[in-house]
Amino acid sequence: MAAPPASSSKGLGDLPMRVVYRAIAVAAGVVVLGAGATVVLLNRDDPATAAPQNSAAVAVPSVISASSASSAAAAPAAGAAATPGLSPLSSAGASTTPSTASADGEDGADGEGAADADVALAAALTDPRVPALPKKAHRLRSLPGRSASTHGLIKDRRSGVALPRFAASWALATPAPFASRQLLPKVKGASYRGMLVSCPVPIPEQKTLRDTAFLAARWTLNHHPSGATITWTASQPIKAGKQQGWLLGYTVHYTLEGKKRVSAAALALVDVPEKKPAVVFVTIPDSQKKRWHDINKVMSSVKAL
Repeated sequence: MAAPPASSSKGLGDLPMRVVYRAIAVAAGVVVLGAGATVVLLNRDDPATAAPQNSAAVAVPSVISASSASSAAAAPAAGAAATPGLSPLSSAGASTTPSTASADGEDGADGEGAADADVALAAALTDPRVPALPKKAHRLRSLPGRSASTHGLIKDRRSGVALPRFAASWALATPAPFASRQLLPKVKGASYRGMLVSCPVPIPEQKTLRDTAFLAARWTLNHHPSGATITWTASQPIKAGKQQGWLLGYTVHYTLEGKKRVSAAALALVDVPEKKPAVVFVTIPDSQKKRWHDINKVMSSVKAL
């Protein structure tokens, strides 16, 4: 009988050791990858591991929004910096959180209104058109020009505040939607003119006069050209007769017909007993900058009734 043919296959002992080591390494790698995939699948729906990821996703946009708000609003300030009284306040040390107390220690909104107030303030603090207020108080500086003559006061009983009635240059106008309104004459070729108004504050009242004034200044952008931004020139507590108040001065930057323009503006927020705070707001474009000093006259004359 013929002998069976010799097998051509080799046993494990016949393989070179380097081949054996490679096979072992590959097998170990497969085991590690399988274990890692198992851990990922088990942890994917675990709230304890998902929570930090969600927190980071929320926190990063809020930081970006705050910084972009300051830079976006401050960028166009260079044109106004050369004008006395309109140079912007430094953004260093700006407050990007709601105030917890005011200089006069007044209380603010509570109850159902508190929720609306928090939402409104949170929205304002991330609005790129409006930078955060500086922490320190800065007084309103004297603006160029001479103030117009006045003829007594307008007593706005609906708002609970009195303000100057200008005898020249300004004219009384139909107050709606405000409680009182004065306007400068139209300028040929300009679609925007100076305005002085008073009304009860049209936004949710905040915990402090300062924060309420901040929101009111943001609201005034509705009465400027689209795309307008703000840089601050003043932020200070005031005494309006026997009542406390807060004054904000600011420059409004915007573009009309492809040209960069500015308006000088200010508002006084006055605490009124048993009523919403009153707002006295004045804005004057650079096409009527001879009247800019009227802003100083208005802010120094506001009184609670």
